[in-house]
Amino acid sequence: MELKPTCARCSIKISERICRCDKEKGEGKHPKNCPTILKKDLIEKSIEEYKKEDIYLLAKNASLQEAECYGNRDKGYEKLYPLKPRVLEIAEYAKKMNFKRLGIAFCVGLRNEAKVVEKFYSNLGFEVVSVVCKVGSVPKEVIGISDDQKIAIGTYESMCNPILQAMVLNSEKTDLNILLGLCVGHDTLFLKYSESPSTVLAVKDRLLGHNPLAAVYNIDSYYRYLKTIEV
Repeated sequence: MELKPTCARCSIKISERICRCDKEKGEGKHPKNCPTILKKDLIEKSIEEYKKEDIYLLAKNASLQEAECYGNRDKGYEKLYPLKPRVLEIAEYAKKMNFKRLGIAFCVGLRNEAKVVEKFYSNLGFEVVSVVCKVGSVPKEVIGISDDQKIAIGTYESMCNPILQAMVLNSEKTDLNILLGLCVGHDTLFLKYSESPSTVLAVKDRLLGHNPLAAVYNIDSYYRYLKTIEV
């Protein structure tokens, strides 16, 4: 039977994992289902992709941006400390890529945040195009939603329209699209239809103030019920 990768369950000390070591020198340990060992053909295929000029620039500048977000790099890994919030990182990455025109696809529930973010990037010299999730005012009935399945039963509800959000930004020839608070599934559709590279500033989490990792961090305490539920 083919072994499937389960990197999330790797029990090897992080500094000793083969994916963090120089495997060409024989360094590093790995479990029997390690994709670094088993997927050598895909490793080579991915390297070929990185050789493409546009992909090369996206990857190189992403790595440069990653390093620049830490202080004390010259003092060793144990003394690193973070320097920048993600909203700034996106701007710096866009500058590295020479992106001029940014697109923001946001949820109407985060309209206030979108206003702040749009002003922030505009003040940094970017041309910003923004489009809300309810764009188009398309009724939910178009996608088979009945009245009793609406959020506000008995009212007109326009659907979230991530496909149209992507199409609008595609038509505006944005260089980089930024997702801000799109719902689960809606973000999936936006990413599927966006023609430009995209990144995520924030995701939707109605319960946790858009901080979904709060449930992960507290899964053994306040959110322990998540370990017992079925979906």
